[in-house]
Amino acid sequence: MIGRIQGILIANTPPRLIVDCHGVGYEIDVPMSTLYQMPAIGQQVTLLTHFVVREDAQQLFGFATDSEREAFRSLIKISGIGARTALSLLSGMSVEELAQAVTLQESARLTKVPGIGKKTAERLLLELKGKIGADIGLSNQTHQTDNQLEILQALTALGYSDKEAQLALKQVIPGSSVSDGIRLALKALSKA
Repeated sequence: MIGRIQGILIANTPPRLIVDCHGVGYEIDVPMSTLYQMPAIGQQVTLLTHFVVREDAQQLFGFATDSEREAFRSLIKISGIGARTALSLLSGMSVEELAQAVTLQESARLTKVPGIGKKTAERLLLELKGKIGADIGLSNQTHQTDNQLEILQALTALGYSDKEAQLALKQVIPGSSVSDGIRLALKALSKA
């Protein structure tokens, strides 16, 4: 199995890279999150990889971080989720966002990713519950009170990004009621 590739980046045509390793060019499919971290053509690059062998193809998938690769491996273990769908998920949301969605059981977040329908999202949440959050390390979401989680959900339901909602949540006084917390968070967001 090929676990890591280091070489010169010779082509970058999303979602595929070609990396030259001592005269051999490896075609590697990567999620958009990894693609954004790639250097310019002709520069040295190192990718963690996952090699898939099927009857009709051999594919190499690359990742900038170990958490991305582990999330990919967890996703492809689920029945009906192939490598393309897993890449699409990791392109549409960060590993931390995926772990949050699984922990909070928010299928609506997953259905925002192209190619993920309601039934697929629900199956993903069911299969990944207790696995992906523990393996990948959630952000401070798991340490927040129930009120803070409800405030965060309300802000994302109103259309704010997770990052904006998290920043606004920092302005909320710990122990605030949900309605007061939402009001304070919206006030903070309006000033930003």
